[in-house]
Parts: sequence; structure tokens; C-alpha cells
Amino acid sequence: MNWYHRGEGRYVEYGSSFSASRAFGLHRSLTDTIYNLNHDHLSRQTPTVFERLDDAGLRTAGTTFLIYRGRHRIPPTGETALARLVNATVFRHAVYGPRELFYADLFATRRTGCRSQLGLPGARDAHAGCVGAYLVEHDLFDFLLLSLPDNDTHSHRRGPEAQLESAELADLQLQRLADAAGGLDEFLERHALVVMADHAHSLVEERVSLHEAFADARVLLPLDPHPEEAELAVCPAQRSAMLYALDGERQEELVAGAIATAAGLEGVDLVLWREGDMGVIRSPRGELRFAPGGPAADARGRRWRVEGQLETLAGRAEGGVFRSDEYPDALARAWSALTCPNSGEVLLSAAPGYEFIDWGGADHVGAGSHGSLHRDDSLGPLAWWGCEPDRRDPDLHWTLEDVLPMVLGHFRA
Repeated sequence: MNWYHRGEGRYVEYGSSFSASRAFGLHRSLTDTIYNLNHDHLSRQTPTVFERLDDAGLRTAGTTFLIYRGRHRIPPTGETALARLVNATVFRHAVYGPRELFYADLFATRRTGCRSQLGLPGARDAHAGCVGAYLVEHDLFDFLLLSLPDNDTHSHRRGPEAQLESAELADLQLQRLADAAGGLDEFLERHALVVMADHAHSLVEERVSLHEAFADARVLLPLDPHPEEAELAVCPAQRSAMLYALDGERQEELVAGAIATAAGLEGVDLVLWREGDMGVIRSPRGELRFAPGGPAADARGRRWRVEGQLETLAGRAEGGVFRSDEYPDALARAWSALTCPNSGEVLLSAAPGYEFIDWGGADHVGAGSHGSLHRDDSLGPLAWWGCEPDRRDPDLHWTLEDVLPMVLGHFRA
């Protein structure tokens, strides 16, 4: 949700909170979220599911979802007076998305009569259900990404235990799609279905201020008048965070200091960084070094070189296989984060019950949040009908990686 753009020398803020967006400038934050995220920040080397299916000649469709990049040019809509006002002042450029895109009343490929109040929480699921029902009734897609994000907002406001209420409301929107097909049986005769979450939520009881922790350093500020003087960029993102060393001549010193400060900070569970060709993870339980390739395996069969204390990740070795119940698929997820070209030099994962305060001073104490490598944030549902995964090993750690092959396999794309 917040990272430092080395090429442009600035923070990117996708809307951690309204106050965080205001700190960086609402126009800048909205432009990054709606335009730059998909067209500049996402790697072109990794096509989206929409691009893969568009290239295969399939009819793609999607409702409001942060990642929507596809092959079809879609201009801003002028369907409502509010949309015309916003698009005339802020969102004046076309985007590239699926063949049918309905994004927060800002982009709509056809008139459906459905409204989302510009994507305001509480209206998004109903908008998705309305659009989805229209698409089903008029047979306008082969693949539909139906996003139901209000459950996330509900937990952020009321806590994970309150999600049952919002999950029931999401179910009603799925029912709208089934009703548009003539009932659930008829819907499932015509469509395969994958139901999934992209993360879980855990209860936040304490806040962590990285701004206070690094008060002795010259931290880059939002809209900083003298960015050339900054030593560190600090990027809180709910229950994860990143630290960037900005002074290349002192990078080793700054990284070492950031690691030491973060490791001693209450509420920080894991500190991650790179040393040469190895990744390093430090926790109150020890330190672990790892890299792809080697004698050890993980639960998905990938090979790793692992040195140090497995207790760092509450892990254990069973028959040459590294397992951790507390940190699902920990090595692969940590390595992916550490090798992302836009990641910071130091990555942080919050301890259960803690969250990093964002740049607007907001947090979710007393409610739910997510972003860490801990199981509380990481384990979510995955259910399917009419399509099969590549493997059905009961010991397999299912991940989001398994969904795309299921979709492509279903369409033989």
C-alpha cells in the first residue's frame, strides 16, 4: 500500500487510509492507484489473468479491483453526473482493462443501471452483484473477476469477528448472479466457479510508530521540501513495512542501523533483508539464512538452502522438508518479497496484535488488519466448482499461485 519509487525519488501511496492519501496529495494518490499501479508499476513481464485470456480470444470481464490490466482500451464513463464531474477534473485518460470493465463508476464499458457511488465502502459489493447479474443475464463473459471488497472494510472497522455479517451480505451478491441464470443449479451448469480470499484479517490491539522509532534519522517526509537530504524512506503498510536506504554512499551503515533498530522494536516479529545471494530473517527466536536451491524442500516441493535456527520461523524439519504452521509458505513468500526490484532493503512483519501506523497517523486498533507473514493474516478460503487444480495432494500448501493455472486449464488457454 505504500512504497518508495527509486526511479522517481518519491513515495507511492495507494490509499492506506484517507488521511494517508491526504498526506501525499489526493490527486497523486488516486492517480497512482487507478492509473500508475496497472500501467507503470506492475511488471510487463508478468501478464495478468485478463491479458492471458484476452490473448486467447476469450471474453473477459471485471468489477472494481485494484489490478485490472487487460488488452482493451476503455475511456472514462460519463454515465452519471458525478462520474462526469470527477472524470472531467481528475480521471480524464483511458485505461487498458478486460473487455468488460466496471470500475467504481469511473470506467464502464456499457450502461447497466448499476451504481457504486465512486467505489465508496458499503456500496461496492452491491455494485459488483448488480453488474455481475447483468453480465450473466446477457451472456457477456467467458471469465468474470467478481470482486467483493466490503468484507475487508467491515473487518478494518469492526474487527475479524464481525466478518460473518459482511460475508452474509457478500453471499447475497453471489445469489444475484445465480438468480440471473435461473437459479444456482442453472448457474453452475453454465459456469465454473472459484471462491477465494486474497488475505485474512487479525485483531489489532497495539500500534507501532516507525516514525518515532527512526526519529534520530533523517526520514523522507511526504511532500518533503528537501528530499535530497533524506537518509531513509519509511513505508508502513498496515501489518507490514519496508525501509529504504537513500544515501548510496552510506547504504551498508544505514541498512545495519535500520535492522538493529527494527529488531529491538516492540511489535516487530520478523526483520528480513538480503546479504549477498542469501536472504536473512531475524525474529526474537533466532536468525535464519536461506536461498533457492539446496538439499531442503518446502511443503510445495521447492528446494532451499537453509542455515541457522529453524525456530526463527517457528519451523521444523520433517524428512528433509521445512514446515512452519505459524508462517505458511514462509520461505517462498519471503524470497519473493526480498527479490522484488521495488522492495526496500529491510522488510518488517508485525507480531500478532500489532500494526504499523500509516503516514496519515491512522491505524486499526480494536479492529482487523493484515499484511504480515503470520498465519493469522495469511490463511483464507479457497473453494471451486467445475475446474480442477493441477494437484490434489492433501498435504499441499495451497496458495494464490494455484488459481491462475486452474483458470487457464479450464479454458485451455
